[in-house]
Amino acid sequence: MRAFTTRMLPAEPDVRAPDGSEVRRLLALERGSMAHFRLGAGEVARAVRHRTVEEIWFVVFGAGQIWRLQDGRAEIVELTPDQCVSIPVGAAFQFRASPTEALGIVGVTMPPWPGEDEALPADGPWTPTV
Repeated sequence: MRAFTTRMLPAEPDVRAPDGSEVRRLLALERGSMAHFRLGAGEVARAVRHRTVEEIWFVVFGAGQIWRLQDGRAEIVELTPDQCVSIPVGAAFQFRASPTEALGIVGVTMPPWPGEDEALPADGPWTPTV
C-alpha cells in the first residue's frame, strides 16, 4: 500500500522539458504523474511528439496557443485560464505564450513520464525560442 503524498508547487523549476518549457514536478502514482509547465511571455516551445504517453493539460494562468497534429488533422487553439486540452499518444504538438503574458499549465501524464527518450522532435508551425 502506498503512503499518502502531499507537495507544494516548487518555487523553482526541477528541469526543462524536451520541448523547452520549465517543469515543476508535482506528484506521481503508478498510473499517472502531474507537473506544472511554464513558458515566459513571448516564449515558444519546441514541437514534439510523445511515443507512449498521453496528456491532459489545464491552463492555470496566462494566455497562449497550442498547435496539435494527428492523422492529418491540425488545429491551433487559444489557451486561456480554466481551459483543458488533450494530447493523445503520437500527436505532434507545440505551444507558445502570448507576447505579454507568461503561460502556466498543470499537466497529467498517463502513464507517468518515462524519461527524456519519450519526446521525439516534430515539425511545428512556429520557430522555438527555448
